[in-house]
Amino acid sequence: MIKTEKEYDAIVERLEELLQNPENIENQEAKGYVELNLLSELVANYEEGTYPVKKPVLIEVIKLRMVKMGLNQKRLSELLGVSTSRVSEYLNEKSEPPLNVARTISIKLGIDASIVFGV
Repeated sequence: MIKTEKEYDAIVERLEELLQNPENIENQEAKGYVELNLLSELVANYEEGTYPVKKPVLIEVIKLRMVKMGLNQKRLSELLGVSTSRVSEYLNEKSEPPLNVARTISIKLGIDASIVFGV
């Protein structure tokens, strides 16, 4: 178990050394293969506890999708079948979309349902 950032840094440095040799990645019989896998597991566990990944916020995902799809609020409102003022309320977190609009957001914007419904 990694307990400090100093230990973490040293192990990451060792992982980088091990990754320089393709044998350590591809050949289960290679000397560094087991070490690479054990150290990788330690680093993954440390990172999960120390640097947790936050769940995406629906509003931020919608805004990113709008940029990607070239949508403004008017076009988004047309796509979702709601008024522009309603879209503005959603984007400014003044109200949450009802179930039917949330479903449409998921389908039409291609946003995973778990993000849209917050599960």
